[in-house]
Amino acid sequence: MSACRRLLYCVKQQGLWSHFGRNVTTWSPVGAAFNAKPYKRPELFEKNVGLFGVPELSCPAGFQVASKTALKDTEVLVEKACSCPPGVETVTAFDQLSDGLCKVADLADFVKVAHPDPAFREAAEKTCIEIGTVVEKLNTNVELCKSLKNLLDSPEVVAQLDPDSRRVAELFMFDFEISGIHLDARLRKEAVALHVKLLDLSNEFLVGSHLGNKIARSAIPEHLHLHFAKEGSFIQVGGLHADSPDDLVREIAYRIYLHPNADLMECLEELLTCRYKLATLVGYESYGHRALKGTMAKTPETVMNFLQLLTDKLSDRTAKDFKMMRSMKKKLNPRNSELMPWDHPFLSGVLRAERYNIEPSLYSPYFSLGSCMEGLNNLFSRLYGVSLMSEHPSAGEVWSNDVRKLAVVHETEGLLGYIYCDFFQRPDKPHQDCHFTIRGGRWCQKTDQYQLPVVVLMLSLPHPTRSAPTLLSPGMMENLFHEMGHAMHSMLGRTRYQHVTGTRCATDFAEVPSILMEYFASDYRVISQFARHYETGQPLPESMVARLCESKKVCGAADIQLQIFYAVLDQIYHGKPQNRSTTDILKDMQQKFYGLPYTPNTAWQLRFSHLIGYGAKYYSYLMSRAVASMVWKQCFVQDPLNRDMGERYRREMLAHGGAKEPMLMVEGMLQRRPTIEDFVDALVSDLNPNFETFIMDSES
Repeated sequence: MSACRRLLYCVKQQGLWSHFGRNVTTWSPVGAAFNAKPYKRPELFEKNVGLFGVPELSCPAGFQVASKTALKDTEVLVEKACSCPPGVETVTAFDQLSDGLCKVADLADFVKVAHPDPAFREAAEKTCIEIGTVVEKLNTNVELCKSLKNLLDSPEVVAQLDPDSRRVAELFMFDFEISGIHLDARLRKEAVALHVKLLDLSNEFLVGSHLGNKIARSAIPEHLHLHFAKEGSFIQVGGLHADSPDDLVREIAYRIYLHPNADLMECLEELLTCRYKLATLVGYESYGHRALKGTMAKTPETVMNFLQLLTDKLSDRTAKDFKMMRSMKKKLNPRNSELMPWDHPFLSGVLRAERYNIEPSLYSPYFSLGSCMEGLNNLFSRLYGVSLMSEHPSAGEVWSNDVRKLAVVHETEGLLGYIYCDFFQRPDKPHQDCHFTIRGGRWCQKTDQYQLPVVVLMLSLPHPTRSAPTLLSPGMMENLFHEMGHAMHSMLGRTRYQHVTGTRCATDFAEVPSILMEYFASDYRVISQFARHYETGQPLPESMVARLCESKKVCGAADIQLQIFYAVLDQIYHGKPQNRSTTDILKDMQQKFYGLPYTPNTAWQLRFSHLIGYGAKYYSYLMSRAVASMVWKQCFVQDPLNRDMGERYRREMLAHGGAKEPMLMVEGMLQRRPTIEDFVDALVSDLNPNFETFIMDSES
């Protein structure tokens, strides 16, 4: 604990909002830190410690230095891994090798998208490419693979390995196998060529999937021009405008934004072909079979069974949802009441708002960023004995003045790790909420200490104003809780190896901790601990929380069905070749698994950017939500602040990262092995109405 005492101190509450209007609101140190305007202190006499405290990264050129050092260390570790006798020492050498490269690559991966300085972004991009090239070479290093194979082929040696070491060794071997290491020289060369080609195709598709489409201004009614960006004699359409109340604006945006691009279509078809070729080359039935190895689902057949069963169980509810939407469209536009795909997001929002009056501006005064952070701090303290403690970053440690640094401290274990909170909007910052691992946790033999994990949470929240702190909509608050679920997965894991630290686990398990946090963020017993009006200090009424929760169930079946359609499409694309176009497959699957008609001359699949990062795994969000729902209902719904249950959750699910089979972790938490039917029932039961809400509404 002495190290923690040196590291931690509370933020002084000078210059913070301690009051608004006539009423005084007192914040805890962590709440005060996040409700304060960013304060740039003079750094004239402070040494620049470099980004994340990495001394080399005090300037962009430092990436080259860090990369050079990592590559030099890599050579030494490769030699060590190839020469040491088979056993735990081999696995440790592999993990050290992985850790040395990941510490540079993961940091660069974040900096290249988030740093405001183009010079830093460019240097980080070059480093990513350089490290990526080395990793590809290592994955086809025959001698390196041989040392691991000697270990795994010896029953006597394997028997002496602890479960974590054995699993990590098997995961490293899997990386070798999917690179074609076991093939002869000619086929191995072909596998490497396919890998390189896939990297280029993936990048091309990702970039193209986000580019807008344009159309001549004369092709669109003049009174609608104001809804779109203008580019000379063209109108630029960069999105679906799904929330526009104007039917015609939504339809125009849908038809133009999803208009097929021949080059991008060819890129996608080639990408899927290459993935299939590579998977079959290294011994798998399809890319889906390769991608699902080691997941909860395990096979594409299990995934399709899950999605089909969920579709069947939801069919009556989905039909009712679409019927409600049609009625609402007829009410809003009697002349054109046919329900189309561009209507779904807008009309479901209208129905929610009409039924439950959930205007975000009514809620946001109760959700100041500081109060939400207090709520998270209180929740983690009650469940795990963990506190979030604000630290002032050193000179050069962060990339923007408004980034906050949190030390995560356990009441008996001491410092667990660091979370950098990059929460506010700025030019050129990606508009997405996400979690980045900067450094994974692992046990270091050399220092006889645990390497503390470091992560970044990135949101796009509005800045505080002169008169008010940052106020969150209910959706923003839920996203904050979701991303903090990922962060705590990283912080509370205590894996021996960084290769399986925190969120480095099966994709269909990785979202469970974050989605579970959404259930906490919807429970009044949790919300009542922190949601109070930033001016008056009044608590958020329970009836408003109940209405918000019930509103999410409106058109919930149709929303899930849309996700099922996307997941099915992903599975079919990554199965055996269909000998038909991706558009023909989409038309067929849309009819079978969604219900709203396909719009001719559109290609939604060209906007499906998740095909790159989540190829054959898009179903993961639904399966993770099912597991989170079961954990919530069985373990936390009776008492969401129960310490014993929090400790069990950490022990059974969070502590292992990817070092344990995902289904075994779920089984340990639930004390039984869930079936696909259990997962489906959990998702369907989430849509059941809570009649207490109707009683509260009638009383109020």
